[in-house]
Amino acid sequence: MGFSFRKILDGLYVASGAVAALFLLLICVLVTVQVIFNLITKLFGTELAITIPSYAEFAGFFLAAASFLALAYTLTRGGHIRVTLVLQFLPKTPRLIFEIIGLSICAATAIYATWFMGKLTFESFSYGDLSPGIIAIPLWIPQSSLVLGLGILAISLVDLTLTTILKRSLILKPTDMG
Repeated sequence: MGFSFRKILDGLYVASGAVAALFLLLICVLVTVQVIFNLITKLFGTELAITIPSYAEFAGFFLAAASFLALAYTLTRGGHIRVTLVLQFLPKTPRLIFEIIGLSICAATAIYATWFMGKLTFESFSYGDLSPGIIAIPLWIPQSSLVLGLGILAISLVDLTLTTILKRSLILKPTDMG
């Protein structure tokens, strides 16, 4: 058993997907508990009114985290919608060239988005920005999950670009729509 960079990257993508799934589970639990609290209030009156403070805001933060942390996992599993209408009719070499160009542009965009979101997160930290809900959360905390998700997406796009170049074959196969 030796050091395998491929296993580390694949593990990173799976771990990111697993954390995204955990955030989705947290949304389900949070909303379900709040619905139960609302039902108790309807049945027993406002004397027993119970609410989770800022639950909608927490659900929104969890959804953002789940969405961004799932990006790399979904990409590497072929789950992203890709427009291959023109590419499917190209011969192998031009198709490979366009695939590399497309992946490179996506990687550069993801790297820029990661840098920009990181800069925004640092500003939120520096200024002490807080969420406007009943429970004021420092905004850099939920924003950090976006930076992490974008960073892992950028890594996966660079990984796919380099793997496509080195193997000289398409790594991302068009998914079967059948």
